[in-house]
Amino acid sequence: MGALLSLPLLAVPSMGTIMSFGASCCGAAACSAICHQCGVFKSSMATRIAYAFLLLINSIISWLMLTPWALKKLEHLTLDYVNISCQGKQCYGYVAVQRVNFALGLFHFILALLLFGVKSSRDGRASLQNGYWGPKVIIWLAFVVMTFFIPETFFQVWGQYIALIGAMLFVLLGLILLVDLAHTWAEYCLEKIENTDSRGWRVLLIGSTLGMFTASFAMIIIMYIFFAQSGCAMNQAAITINLIVLLIISTISVHPTVQEYNPKAGLAQAAMVAVYCTYLTMSAVSMEPDDQHCNPLIRAKGTRTTSIILGAIVTMLTIAYTTTRAATQGIALGSNSSHAYSKIGDEEREHGLVDQQPNSRREMRAEALRAAVEAGSLPANALDDDDSDDDSDDNDGHGGKDDERGGTQYNYSLFHVIFLLATTWVATLLTQNIDFEATGVAAVGRTYWASWVKIVSAWVCYGIYSWSLLAPVMMPGRFGN
Repeated sequence: MGALLSLPLLAVPSMGTIMSFGASCCGAAACSAICHQCGVFKSSMATRIAYAFLLLINSIISWLMLTPWALKKLEHLTLDYVNISCQGKQCYGYVAVQRVNFALGLFHFILALLLFGVKSSRDGRASLQNGYWGPKVIIWLAFVVMTFFIPETFFQVWGQYIALIGAMLFVLLGLILLVDLAHTWAEYCLEKIENTDSRGWRVLLIGSTLGMFTASFAMIIIMYIFFAQSGCAMNQAAITINLIVLLIISTISVHPTVQEYNPKAGLAQAAMVAVYCTYLTMSAVSMEPDDQHCNPLIRAKGTRTTSIILGAIVTMLTIAYTTTRAATQGIALGSNSSHAYSKIGDEEREHGLVDQQPNSRREMRAEALRAAVEAGSLPANALDDDDSDDDSDDNDGHGGKDDERGGTQYNYSLFHVIFLLATTWVATLLTQNIDFEATGVAAVGRTYWASWVKIVSAWVCYGIYSWSLLAPVMMPGRFGN
């Protein structure tokens, strides 16, 4: 934590800043090494929050690299080793963004390889995921420093091709998970209503559906009033297409044929998709340049700097949250359960006798519990409850419980691969159509490229949701229960 507390000191233009930052990291590492395996998190949620926070800090540093202040600071801290100057269309600010995000991406790539195949916190490698935070922060910073010794041409190719592909994959994955979340939410509410006949769940489902549709139409009206004046053809087309497709998918979701093949389809899913896609469209038109006088927000000079800073921070927070949710949403990534309990093979159930002598009373109890779980007498989480009672090493010394003894809550390797893709999206968002003539605070995503990415993403999201409704009708043999 000392490393994070020392971040404000970076505003001081001296080599002492780096020395104090490094000493802080070393102090954190030394302290955490003495105190329980370098700060191991027993809670999987705490681990995910920590990685999201690391991505957030990395994204903010990347954004600052686009400012003249950061370029001069970097030149000063490197003792003039890095000569900050723009050459043609490329600038060291552009390359610095790619360097910082490449470092974090490399960090996650290595962790993805090291953690491949980890099934529970019993695996010794699980501590690499949940602990050693002091050393991991130092390694990340070392990677950042290392990237400044890599030739600039490498990052020009990386940013223009490889990072761009990774960014598009990240956006597509986010859209797929959004559609999956819409279906999961509606089906969960319907299941609760069917099982409990609860009026509260009915009110929640109906109220959230009406609320999301209301929000969608309210945003459409606001866009027509403020962003669709005469001469703003791009905005008018984007807003109108969004409205038409919204009505189409809502109609499809309640069509009798669709309901016949998928009775759980309905307006609840359509509402969530509609409000998200409408938000993307509104974000696109409100963040586009004002060269055609179609964005009144940019003309608000009094709050321009404040809006840019707040917009950048909100964008980074959104990316960090979306990445963490995408990296841990098991249903869309092929996991049907949050716990990876292994089933006993058929050959092991040919008779009810235990043919091997357990090594301890703990193993005898574990065997009995596994047999009861397989027979359906106990729920699967009974294995976790047994683990938590067996020994004191399930606790972190502060009352924390290890929730991954019976199985990991998410795929560790896939988690880091998605964070790798997130770094490419951050780098691409910050550097596409970058304005090298701009001074002061750099705006995030205020380009036509970013606006069109959001508009097309909304259309793709509508398409994915429509396919999820029509696929069971077109291919009933494949999607039938």
